[in-house]
Amino acid sequence: AGSLVHLGVASHHGGQLPAWKLLVESLMTEGLLKAVFATSTVAAGVNFPARTVVFLNTDRFNGKEFLPLTPTEFHQMTGRAGRRGMDKIGFAMSVPGPFLDPLLYAELVTAPPSDVTSQIRIDFSMTLNLLLSHTPDQIEDLLDRSFAAFCARRRRDAGRRSEEPSVLSDLVESFRKHFEFLQEADFADADGRLTEDGIWASRLRIDHPVEIAAGFRLGVFPESDPGLLAAMVAMFVAEREMSEVLNRRILPENLVRAFHRMRRGLRPFLQFMRVRGFETKRFDIGPCAVIYAWASGMGWEEVVRLSEMSDGDVVMLVLRTADNLRHIRGLDAVFPQIARSADEALELLLREPVTMDDIL
Repeated sequence: AGSLVHLGVASHHGGQLPAWKLLVESLMTEGLLKAVFATSTVAAGVNFPARTVVFLNTDRFNGKEFLPLTPTEFHQMTGRAGRRGMDKIGFAMSVPGPFLDPLLYAELVTAPPSDVTSQIRIDFSMTLNLLLSHTPDQIEDLLDRSFAAFCARRRRDAGRRSEEPSVLSDLVESFRKHFEFLQEADFADADGRLTEDGIWASRLRIDHPVEIAAGFRLGVFPESDPGLLAAMVAMFVAEREMSEVLNRRILPENLVRAFHRMRRGLRPFLQFMRVRGFETKRFDIGPCAVIYAWASGMGWEEVVRLSEMSDGDVVMLVLRTADNLRHIRGLDAVFPQIARSADEALELLLREPVTMDDIL
């Protein structure tokens, strides 16, 4: 902290540890920093005062590609300029460079906010939970009254008449596709009600509930080893492939055995999903190795070196794995041993510097 105050500048981005970002935010709030070099996410989620916001580029990285800033994103970022109770006015500046489009910048300055759009996406978690309390016909009626359908009707009234049927039919078709798969996989019956497996699977409000539920039914997850359970779950939350950066010769044998057992057991089910038109997670031992190393007590710096990821990305992998384990912990009535292991795994994962209990 002393060196930051002496220099008067700091960086703030998603690749850093939570404690570091909290320190930077605190120093900026106290007026001890002159400038913070930050990503656009600061504008959306961090509330610290700045008199001036400086733009070096007019695009942002969304995790896959660089896209031009939208008016809403631009307004969020410029909205950080001006310290409450200290400044009567805030300033937004642009610095010419290869990543700043002056024409787009000028357009963004005067552009109205972007239209609010629907982000509804039909997935298995949504479908399972809707079927808990609604019939398939009722769900289709709900989709007809969704914000997405409302927006489509408004665009139709504005002259684009072909949009409403397309949007609604796409939503209904996607729901039916997911519903029919749940029936084929024995998570829902012919009458549209969830089976016993479907009821407990609906409690897995995670990104890949049916894949993990299928693994529990098949008994391919390591039930009695918390570290290995966390490692196998990590494969379903990782956003990037990591196997190519690992030295496979240094991987623990029990981890490799558990990984191959899960892969062999789940392969037919995942192939069935692909045949029905669903994307599936690629089997990647990389995130499993990183989480297993952390759960086994390896030091943070060693884990980061093993992963070849930034500190912040490893933290995100740990936290997303922990979130999945919390949902698995809730299945104690159906899978008591797995639930106990999930609970113990959370204790292994949620320690400093991932968590900041001693700081907060």
